[in-house]
Amino acid sequence: MDKSLYTAMAGASAAMRAQATVANNLANANTVGFKAQLLGTETFKVEGPGFATRYSVIDAPPQADHSAGPLQVTGGELDVALHEGVWLEVQDRAGNPAYTRTGDLRVNANGLLTTASGHLVMGENGPLAMPPNQKVQIGGDGTVSLVPQGQGPETMAQVARLRLVKPDPALMQRGEDGLFRLDGPPPAPAAGTALTQGALEGSNVNVAATLVQMIELQRQFEMQVKAIKEADDNARSSASLMRLG
Repeated sequence: MDKSLYTAMAGASAAMRAQATVANNLANANTVGFKAQLLGTETFKVEGPGFATRYSVIDAPPQADHSAGPLQVTGGELDVALHEGVWLEVQDRAGNPAYTRTGDLRVNANGLLTTASGHLVMGENGPLAMPPNQKVQIGGDGTVSLVPQGQGPETMAQVARLRLVKPDPALMQRGEDGLFRLDGPPPAPAAGTALTQGALEGSNVNVAATLVQMIELQRQFEMQVKAIKEADDNARSSASLMRLG
């Protein structure tokens, strides 16, 4: 009974946590640049008195699916779709470097370029400032050029360059704020054409497959709960027989 009870309990716990991960992926199916979180668990032995069969499971270090999402043409001057493997460096709330593939940029009240969630976009010399302008052009290599407000198109000049990098995906970890951070040396700059202006990368979550996965996990959870109940019923029956003896 002990072995079946702990096996079922571990399975139910893992299914419940996996369900939360799948639900989060599904909730972000329309989030720009979102990378689906992959499921993973690891076994560990439950220490203390009891049978040697007492093993449970914990979540494995979170990993992300780094495959590219679908391209969505928007025509927006501050919308950029990063090419596969390229990341945009931003500044998190604590002032530390972080990375994102969210390309729907905007200018805040202080004239600084930010992501949709308000994180400062980094240029080659720090947070990227956007002077008042009437036209913005972002080149494939990340160069930002603009026409000053009230001037003609012949006055377009380069003002900055986005800090685009190509890190090793295996070293990247997603934080609770949705930004990725690098567990290793600073990443190499992205060379050549690294983005497309006027487009956005959609989420790479496969909605149909995720819904099927959610149903499968729900059935697994119900099966494990049923096994726990049966183990408890068997224990009660055994106790009744012992009392009769």
